[in-house]
Amino acid sequence: MRGKLVVGNWKMNGGLVANAALLSELGAGWKPLPGRQIAVCVPYPYLAQAGAAVVLVARGAKALAAAQQAIEATGAGAATLSCDLADRAQLADCAARAPAFFGAPDILVCAAGINIRKPMLELSADDWDRTMRVNLDAAFFLAQRLAPAMIEKRWGRIINLASLQSVRAFGNSGAYGVSKAGVAQLTRAQAEAWSRHGVNANAIAPGFFPTPLTAAVANDPARWQQLAERGFVGRNGALPDIRGTALYLASRASDYVTGQTIFVDGGFSAA
Repeated sequence: MRGKLVVGNWKMNGGLVANAALLSELGAGWKPLPGRQIAVCVPYPYLAQAGAAVVLVARGAKALAAAQQAIEATGAGAATLSCDLADRAQLADCAARAPAFFGAPDILVCAAGINIRKPMLELSADDWDRTMRVNLDAAFFLAQRLAPAMIEKRWGRIINLASLQSVRAFGNSGAYGVSKAGVAQLTRAQAEAWSRHGVNANAIAPGFFPTPLTAAVANDPARWQQLAERGFVGRNGALPDIRGTALYLASRASDYVTGQTIFVDGGFSAA
């Protein structure tokens, strides 16, 4: 694949033939170990091996520095931008500054996400607004600002992180579910608008993976096993399971795939 990769905020060059990728919020909930967030939904070892240079975006300077060091240890290029993706002014500044490191990103992966677990009647206006700003608005505004350069080159990839809750409702996750349903529709709208210009947009909808966003369930062995048994594979997700799909959607192999939400859930959504 040729171009620069922005994964939820990051960049790529070489085998995938992308120059840069942008990874937003370091994948937010995808944080199994300090400094290893990138390995989850934006699999930097594989992207780095494919030649990606990455621009990491998050609020925490310590996490950014650790992730950058891990990426650079593989021989890939990496840069960081500190940004609260719920703040639209910071978001605009982040998008404006991203090309300074490795050029305009060719691939954007929007992976930021928060899940405020409250009953619907207890969600505050602030809970609702912040969830929408981080989970949905950030993906819209980042792509809107970075897509023009992709369109000019007639090649680009947008990969959004959706969820099982894009199509199903789970208790005490109302705002999160609505935002992720919006991500799926945003992906289709982006695909309709930009695919004819060489910029494909797709979403990945993970099933149940052991991350902070699923900690309330993952820490209950009985409930975790029940969820595993509801899928066809008979287990919940392991972090490497998401990587192949991300690489596929970032590559030329997916030239004729756009507007899709691909469920990486062991068959849970089809059961």
